[in-house]
Amino acid sequence: MRCTFCPSEAVLRLRHANLRLCPEHLVARVEKEAEKAIREFRMFSPQEKILVAVSGGKDSLGLWAILTRLGYTADGLYIDLGIGDYSRRSREFCEVFAREHGLMLHVLELRKELGAGLDEIAETLRGEPCAHCGAIKRYLMNRAAWEGGYAALATGHNLDDEAATLLGNTLRWDLEYLARQYPVLPEGPKLARKVKPLVYLSEREMVAYCLLRGIRYIYEECPHSVGARSLFLKDILNRLEDAAPSTKITFLKSFLRVHDQLPPGPEAEVHACPSCGMPTAARGPCRFCRIKERMAQRAPA
Repeated sequence: MRCTFCPSEAVLRLRHANLRLCPEHLVARVEKEAEKAIREFRMFSPQEKILVAVSGGKDSLGLWAILTRLGYTADGLYIDLGIGDYSRRSREFCEVFAREHGLMLHVLELRKELGAGLDEIAETLRGEPCAHCGAIKRYLMNRAAWEGGYAALATGHNLDDEAATLLGNTLRWDLEYLARQYPVLPEGPKLARKVKPLVYLSEREMVAYCLLRGIRYIYEECPHSVGARSLFLKDILNRLEDAAPSTKITFLKSFLRVHDQLPPGPEAEVHACPSCGMPTAARGPCRFCRIKERMAQRAPA
């Protein structure tokens, strides 16, 4: 199987793009698609400093590599959730990547921030660990980006992630979440601009990119993600993609074209948290501060 663009042997076939790509052209396509998204949605300029949220996985480390290769100034942020061996190993992958590429990696530890790791927090607060994790990470990522003076916070959400999120929001017809699902969320007072440069790139492309670029990453998923609804939705979309290639990209791009026509979600009244000063729509302390207070009040072991 030859590359679509040259006589070299292709290493990956992308049915949704009708392409067969050799290593050189695959790397070029991934970086070109990321740059295309950055420019199309005006995510940030070459003069601005970016903070990349990294987890040790293929998408976030791949994104960090892409941005630096494209000439952007990008530092990394790793949040150590204290999930046993999984957090230890994922942190190591981030630290090794930063060291090998001469990049700055900021590390925040949940145990230092809240006095406990995610497992203990989920046990104390009950409920799904992923719900607590998402709220905590959003707070810490935004705070780090704002305090660090970064123009934008970049995350490694890829095409598969965004299509699965869109499917879930559409099945619930959740207009508030649909209105907020976009590759760029603008900045506000103490709110960092949030961007997703990998929005047009599939998981398969990111796996291949990392392998070809020699980027080592953690393969296993977070132990708390077992049975997650997002994985179920991804499986549905993968089956549709197998039967009708380009389903995911068409679904997402069609949505983005009509996004501005959606009725706006309800405007949440945002004010400063009385405890930490960061913005919140909650009445009283923000969710992060409420979690912090709850963990501080638990009985000593």
